[in-house]
Amino acid sequence: MLTSSAHEPVDEAAPAAGPADPELPARLRLVVTRLARRLRQESGSGLSPSLTAALSSLERHGPLTPSELAVRERVQRPTATRILAGLDAAGLVVREPDARDGRVVRVRVTPAGRALLRRLRGRKTAYLARRMRRLEPEEIATLERAAATLERLLGEDVDR
Repeated sequence: MLTSSAHEPVDEAAPAAGPADPELPARLRLVVTRLARRLRQESGSGLSPSLTAALSSLERHGPLTPSELAVRERVQRPTATRILAGLDAAGLVVREPDARDGRVVRVRVTPAGRALLRRLRGRKTAYLARRMRRLEPEEIATLERAAATLERLLGEDVDR
């Protein structure tokens, strides 16, 4: 704890400036959660959010071992194993021995898995594009700034 020039305690962990509206973080959390839910509904994948997220992680970072996937998805190793079993049964991933260590299994996305992800992303993007056609140019500009701000805000969490 430091003190300010007025000898008031200053919390170093606290941000230097916060939003003018103290409810903004809660409002933002709610709207982002609702948007994510709506996009999942629009995708019509038939996959659970956990399976879809794992498949996306494998596409982006794979091939991965089950343990590496568990770390990326922030789940326990047995949960990652169950998720991979579901993706494998659907023909969306394949397990292969590691090229350097045959005892290690790596999981990669199949062409069918990649095609499914393209379809899901396309449906979600089309949904947003349809909704955005209703907006005024100033609102579109606001969303462009918001997207850049959110990308910057989340940038530090990308590889955690």
